[in-house]
Amino acid sequence: MKFYLTSLGCKLNQAEIDGLAREIEAHGHLLVETPEGADWAIVNSCTVTHVAARKSRQLIRHLHRANPGLRVAVTGCYATMSPGEVEALQGVTLLLPNREKEQVVERILSLDDPACPFTAVAHPAHGPQMGHTRAFVKIQDGCENRCTYCIVSLARGPQRSRLPEEVLQEVGARLADGYREIVVTGVNIGGYGRDHAGEGPLPVSAGWSLARLVRLLLERTPAERLRLSSVEPWDVTPELLALWDDERIGHRLCRHLHVPLQSGSKATLRRMARRYTPDEFAALVDAVRARIPDVSLTTDVIVGFPGESEAEFAESAAFVERMGFARLHVFRYSRRPGTPADRLPDQVPPNVAQQRSEQLVALGQRLATAFHQRFVGREVEVLFESGSPEDESHLWDGLTGHYLRVTVASDQELGNVLARVRCTSADKDGLSGQLITL
Repeated sequence: MKFYLTSLGCKLNQAEIDGLAREIEAHGHLLVETPEGADWAIVNSCTVTHVAARKSRQLIRHLHRANPGLRVAVTGCYATMSPGEVEALQGVTLLLPNREKEQVVERILSLDDPACPFTAVAHPAHGPQMGHTRAFVKIQDGCENRCTYCIVSLARGPQRSRLPEEVLQEVGARLADGYREIVVTGVNIGGYGRDHAGEGPLPVSAGWSLARLVRLLLERTPAERLRLSSVEPWDVTPELLALWDDERIGHRLCRHLHVPLQSGSKATLRRMARRYTPDEFAALVDAVRARIPDVSLTTDVIVGFPGESEAEFAESAAFVERMGFARLHVFRYSRRPGTPADRLPDQVPPNVAQQRSEQLVALGQRLATAFHQRFVGREVEVLFESGSPEDESHLWDGLTGHYLRVTVASDQELGNVLARVRCTSADKDGLSGQLITL
């Protein structure tokens, strides 16, 4: 059979869809790049905002229009939280909530040939394709935080950590496949190892943490780069920061931390049930920058949260500017049924939230430009992802360890190549440069 796989939303969804791709190939089936030639499509859906839920519906409808005979299997957070809406969409043949996601290939194969028993097989090599030079490795699922706006903890369930040995084995397999960078991902990776004992035997030994897992991966594998996807402020511990100081392994840990802020207003943070004040977050930023020179600090900010006044928004925007983040991900607050924030009074009108979003996006672009300009004239190491010497432009682009997008012109094949580049110019999107060495 031929399969078309796609996901929306977070890096964890991408890590899971990559794992399904390897499983499908292990059973001798083909992956195709378009739905038109596929027998089955698997959609790993998202519902973190109402926009994400709408995009999930639109994607499923698009797949059906592109190939009316296509059978669509939908899993992920939208399928978990809104199964009735998913099942009503044309083309949907199979729906699996997150807790059954790992069974999707087994279920599809049993539907296609009920007489053929499913047997697990070893995953074959599934090396980097064009534009995919980083491997996303899932270390945990679920979340114990109870931020009032977030539906993910409901959709994903409680914290569940993978065994360290299991993570180590997967990282080794992805490196053997040819990936040059490993991205550690999950719903809440900072919670790694803190599973509730009341829900059965702990999946990891007592004393495990994100910092100790990262140290294990750096000490026991030859990963050239290891990147953390997103870490909550309360999980950026001294033990974690000490990894960058370690002369043996610290140079392989990317100098990039994504630490969600969500708001720079003390009152708004309190209503969000975030566990810090702006002053405490600022102290963390100072500590990170003291321990990791030139660190790229990126963040998430929500605008239009219930009760956010003009004064609170101004306080938040001023704080964001003072922190000088390298990149902002700006989200308009989205009401999600079942969350405490959905019941809060003083919901902000959509047009007001849109205006605030536009202001913060513009601020984020200015901050990004300023951070990028710091690297003009400097040499950086780039892991190239996409481009082709056959294109007339001969342009290639990739990422530095600081998560800076760098573009160069070259008629050489640079896909999945680490190379030195001298940066010559910068804008809000990244840097341009000249290739120095391969």
